[in-house]
Parts: sequence; C-alpha cells; structure tokens
Amino acid sequence: MVDREVAGPALARAVEAAVAAGVDQVQVRERRLAGARMLSHAREIAAAARRGAQESGRAVRVIVNRRADIALAIAADGLHLGFDAMEIIDARRLLGPRACIGVSTHSVAEVAAAMGADQVHLAPIFTPLSKPGTRPALGLEAIAAAARTGVPVLAQGGITARSAGDACRAGAAGVAVTGAILLAEDVTSATRALRVALNQA
Repeated sequence: MVDREVAGPALARAVEAAVAAGVDQVQVRERRLAGARMLSHAREIAAAARRGAQESGRAVRVIVNRRADIALAIAADGLHLGFDAMEIIDARRLLGPRACIGVSTHSVAEVAAAMGADQVHLAPIFTPLSKPGTRPALGLEAIAAAARTGVPVLAQGGITARSAGDACRAGAAGVAVTGAILLAEDVTSATRALRVALNQA
C-alpha cells in the first residue's frame, strides 16, 4: 500500500523499484487528495507500477482505495473498500466482473461478513510500522480463524520479512505492507526479503 506521507516525493520511484523486485499488487491509498490532484497522483503511481512490472517481466495489479471513479479513470485492476464505502456488489457492477474487490476488516466477524470480496485486509496483526497503532494487535491466531471463512485474507499491520512467512503459514493468502518497504533504506532489498519469505512459506 502506497502512502505519500511515509515515502515522500520519491514515492513513484519507490513503487517502481518495489514492483521490479517482486511486489505483485499496489494499492493507491491517499485520503488527503481530491479531484484532479488525486487523479494525477493515481496515474503516476499506476504508471510507476507498470514500469516496474515491465522490468521484472511479472504482472502487477493496481488497486485504488475507495475511489471507484479514479479506478475507472486509470483503468485500475480493482477497488479497495473501507467501512463507509459502497457495497461489494455495487463496486463489482461498476468495475466489472474481472475487477479485484478488496475490503478492510479488523475482526474475524468482519471477514466473514465480506463474502463476495476477492480479498480482505485483516489488520492490525501486529503493531503498525508506518503509523501509530490505534487498535490492539490481533495476532496470528486471528489469521487462522479468518482464513477458515473461505475469504482470501491479506495480513496487514506490522508485517516484516521476519513475520510474513508466519502469517502465510497461519493461513494468510498474502501480506499487505507499507512501512516494511517504504521505510526501508533500500526498497529493492526490503522487497526481495519479503518475497523470499513469502515464497518459502
């Protein structure tokens, strides 16, 4: 998940490097921009992600947080819904049957209620790296319980290369990170370490 406040002006370069090193999904999350500025930002990040994918020869999926109009405008691969967003069925109607629809969740019950989503972010598994923690950490046990609902779960919150494999072994389909990559001194090395951990899980 990309965040200008964490990465600063080098965000697009960091996204390109991370995708080239193994990131397979980029979520454009920016609540402080609106209108034309948000559209321009989303286009810049999507273009950076696609350049990284060309460098690596792997596919990347670009997801837009909350804004269906922006997702449509940049031909994004999907939309991530928050708690006050539209229903999953409406998002799919707007973006089409092939779109990846994600949902934010903070409990196993919320994961179970997100049937119809292609993936859910369950957070925080651990204390977040990129922002102050406002909710108690759920731990790996929550991943295992959430995975039993049948909805693909991405573990989010405080995930590092050291804990990514544990999250997947607990039942996560993958991980969603910000700080583990964008706060690293070397984005490429940090991404590769996460990729290795996930591949070995």
